[in-house]
Amino acid sequence: MLTLHNENILKEIEKIARNADSGYIDAILDYAHKHDIEVETLGDLIRKIPSFRSHVQDEAEERKLLEKTSKLPI
Repeated sequence: MLTLHNENILKEIEKIARNADSGYIDAILDYAHKHDIEVETLGDLIRKIPSFRSHVQDEAEERKLLEKTSKLPI
Protein backbone atom coordinates (compact mmCIF):
# COMPACT_ATOMS: atom_id res chain seq x y z
CA MET A 1 0.00 0.00 0.00
CA LEU A 2 1.29 3.43 -0.94
CA THR A 3 1.26 5.88 1.95
CA LEU A 4 1.28 9.65 1.76
CA HIS A 5 4.92 9.64 2.88
CA ASN A 6 5.82 7.26 0.03
CA GLU A 7 3.97 9.44 -2.48
CA ASN A 8 6.00 12.44 -1.32
CA ILE A 9 9.23 10.48 -1.78
CA LEU A 10 8.27 9.53 -5.33
CA LYS A 11 7.22 13.09 -6.15
CA GLU A 12 10.53 14.43 -4.87
CA ILE A 13 12.52 11.86 -6.88
CA GLU A 14 10.52 12.73 -10.00
CA LYS A 15 11.15 16.44 -9.37
CA ILE A 16 14.90 15.83 -9.06
CA ALA A 17 14.89 13.77 -12.27
CA ARG A 18 13.10 16.50 -14.24
CA ASN A 19 14.99 19.50 -12.85
CA ALA A 20 18.49 18.08 -13.04
CA ASP A 21 18.05 16.34 -16.42
CA SER A 22 19.94 13.51 -14.79
CA GLY A 23 17.31 10.82 -15.17
CA TYR A 24 15.46 8.64 -12.73
CA ILE A 25 18.34 6.38 -11.78
CA ASP A 26 20.58 9.28 -10.76
CA ALA A 27 17.66 10.98 -8.99
CA ILE A 28 17.01 7.84 -6.94
CA LEU A 29 20.68 7.57 -5.99
CA ASP A 30 20.82 11.29 -5.10
CA TYR A 31 17.69 11.05 -2.96
CA ALA A 32 18.99 7.96 -1.15
CA HIS A 33 22.32 9.64 -0.47
CA LYS A 34 20.80 12.94 0.74
CA HIS A 35 18.33 11.24 3.07
CA ASP A 36 20.61 8.40 4.20
CA ILE A 37 18.25 5.71 2.89
CA GLU A 38 19.31 2.36 1.47
CA VAL A 39 18.83 2.26 -2.30
CA GLU A 40 17.22 -1.16 -1.89
CA THR A 41 14.52 0.40 0.29
CA LEU A 42 13.66 2.84 -2.48
CA GLY A 43 13.79 -0.05 -4.95
CA ASP A 44 11.09 -1.87 -3.01
CA LEU A 45 8.92 1.25 -3.20
CA ILE A 46 9.56 1.80 -6.92
CA ARG A 47 8.69 -1.81 -7.79
CA LYS A 48 5.17 -1.20 -6.45
CA ILE A 49 4.45 1.65 -8.90
CA PRO A 50 4.28 0.40 -12.52
CA SER A 51 4.72 3.81 -14.17
CA PHE A 52 7.78 4.66 -12.07
CA ARG A 53 9.23 1.21 -12.60
CA SER A 54 8.75 1.62 -16.34
CA HIS A 55 10.69 4.92 -16.36
CA VAL A 56 13.59 3.33 -14.51
CA GLN A 57 13.57 0.24 -16.72
CA ASP A 58 13.52 2.32 -19.94
CA GLU A 59 16.41 4.42 -18.69
CA ALA A 60 18.40 1.34 -17.68
CA GLU A 61 17.85 -0.14 -21.14
CA GLU A 62 18.99 3.10 -22.80
CA ARG A 63 22.15 3.07 -20.68
CA LYS A 64 22.66 -0.60 -21.55
CA LEU A 65 22.41 -1.63 -17.91
CA LEU A 66 19.63 -4.06 -18.84
CA GLU A 67 18.92 -6.00 -22.00
CA LYS A 68 16.19 -4.39 -24.06
CA THR A 69 12.81 -6.02 -23.64
CA SER A 70 10.45 -6.58 -26.51
CA LYS A 71 7.64 -4.05 -26.64
CA LEU A 72 4.44 -4.14 -28.58
CA PRO A 73 3.94 -1.34 -31.11
CA ILE A 74 1.41 1.24 -30.02
